[in-house]
Amino acid sequence: MTRLKERLEKEQLTALQRRTAVNANEFQELKARVHRKLLNKYDLTRLEKNDPAVLQNEVRRLIESILNDEKTPLSAIERERVQVEVLNELFGLGPLEPLLEDKTISDILVNGHRSVYVERRGRLEKADASFRDDEHLKQIIERIVSRVGRRIDESSPMVDARLPDGSRVNAIIPPLALDGPVLSIRRFGIDALQVADLINFNTLTPQLAEILGACVRSRLNILISGGTGAGKTTLLNALSAAIPEEERLVTIEDSAELRLQQEHVVRLETRVPNIEGRGEISQRLLLRNALRMRPDRIIVGEVRGDEALDMLQAMNTGHEGSLTTIHANSPRDALARLETLVLTAGIDLPLRAIREQISSAFDVLVQIQRLVDGSRRVTHITEVLRMEADVITLQDLFVARPPDEHEAAARSARLLGPLQSTGLKPHFLEKLAANNVILPPNFFETQRELPRQAFAATGFGGLQ
Repeated sequence: MTRLKERLEKEQLTALQRRTAVNANEFQELKARVHRKLLNKYDLTRLEKNDPAVLQNEVRRLIESILNDEKTPLSAIERERVQVEVLNELFGLGPLEPLLEDKTISDILVNGHRSVYVERRGRLEKADASFRDDEHLKQIIERIVSRVGRRIDESSPMVDARLPDGSRVNAIIPPLALDGPVLSIRRFGIDALQVADLINFNTLTPQLAEILGACVRSRLNILISGGTGAGKTTLLNALSAAIPEEERLVTIEDSAELRLQQEHVVRLETRVPNIEGRGEISQRLLLRNALRMRPDRIIVGEVRGDEALDMLQAMNTGHEGSLTTIHANSPRDALARLETLVLTAGIDLPLRAIREQISSAFDVLVQIQRLVDGSRRVTHITEVLRMEADVITLQDLFVARPPDEHEAAARSARLLGPLQSTGLKPHFLEKLAANNVILPPNFFETQRELPRQAFAATGFGGLQ
């Protein structure tokens, strides 16, 4: 009797799932018909003169009229859902709109029209979203890239772009993507994270925020390194708050992501070649042009090519206080990768000459790391010293070390210990003093950690 009951319940569940699948398919077909009739029956171009709110209301009435003509039995919730999703298709990014409105999502990863994943708090999970087919997904990708003057087709199947809020977009389509179009969106919040937010997230400590603010205001050249998704751009944005308002800033990026808080900012962005393969403007060309724009500081979103040579020359010829980021796993690796990028410029320079340029250009290296639990932590603050023989000398000022066995057990197996001073005094203290930024004599003592409220009291940028 029990087995018979379980069998009947299983059959009822299977039938319910089958009916749900059919209803879902019918809903998608209904939505597609409404969308098609809306485009065919009405001239939406006549509505373009209206403001967005009026336009949305007018289109809602048109959709309601089409649904009445369809005579398909729908609940009030289903009718509202049809309206919202059709509006998203017309004016937004279709199935991606609900994901973009979710502030807890940091990454949206579309692997073909059926598979959509999101990242929340450093963890990947499958999203309840899908596209009708690959052509539908490709239309959404084309809508994104066309807004920033870029294109994607079989002759140019890869593209980098951005959303209006600054979120980074990468897309790749067949024939390079074998299983259909692939879309990756790296989200940026509407309100850029401030240094105080990074302290609350344990990415920084108050002591570290104080020294980095002092370095920025004192016009030290800073290189931020880390892996993909480690938070390099977010940290660069936050540190830029310490730049005085009266300075003229020029930013150079592949896709404009930086959102500096100063008023006097000139934003430059690269341009991809046109369909004939002409008209490309690289970061190197923008960097050369920026030198003629009378910048007080040049901020390169990410150095990734031959522009590294021109950047080093700019930092060594009076453009102090510049900031940039680079992909690397450690401060030493960051310098090694910088050497490699300089060599791609095609100029035959000996390694010693390149290293001398690097050692005189950068003052501070900041290493940020994304841990396996999804959190981001600054792990090293390293000073760049002089050359010794053919090697650039580095000095760690602050380091976050993995806990030993006893410490891990006592702290519930924390992935990294707190960021602590190594007890070494940096050589750039004289440069800080020359810019009227004076730190306490015991600031770099080992095991010193400021209370969290001290940051709010002193303000970003350090003591004066």
